[in-house]
Amino acid sequence: MFGIPGKAAVSISPAAARQISRLMTRDGSQGLRIGVKKGGCAGMEYTMDYVREVNPLDEIVEQDGARVLIAPMAQMFLIGTEIDYETSLLESKFVFRNPNVAEACGCGESIKFKDQPAG
Repeated sequence: MFGIPGKAAVSISPAAARQISRLMTRDGSQGLRIGVKKGGCAGMEYTMDYVREVNPLDEIVEQDGARVLIAPMAQMFLIGTEIDYETSLLESKFVFRNPNVAEACGCGESIKFKDQPAG
């Protein structure tokens, strides 16, 4: 919908592709849908949900057995994002490296996009 012809809307690191593929297999889902919603201290938050039914308007990115679907209303906010999966001693999590983000809160869970009005 908002993508660049011939280029995936988002990139998926090998670690994220492995984890997404594992989650798809474990849950029997068709992929993970990523989106954004209002919330958090910076104004917006990422969402991730298992996909039972593909929306024909979703942007689909497939890599190494992983399938990510981008919700229609989130596509313009996520173009150029790299999805990674990091594991540390205390936690494992998906990380979004998004060039469209102007600022993030201290906890890293909430973001503000460039040119987004405050409040």
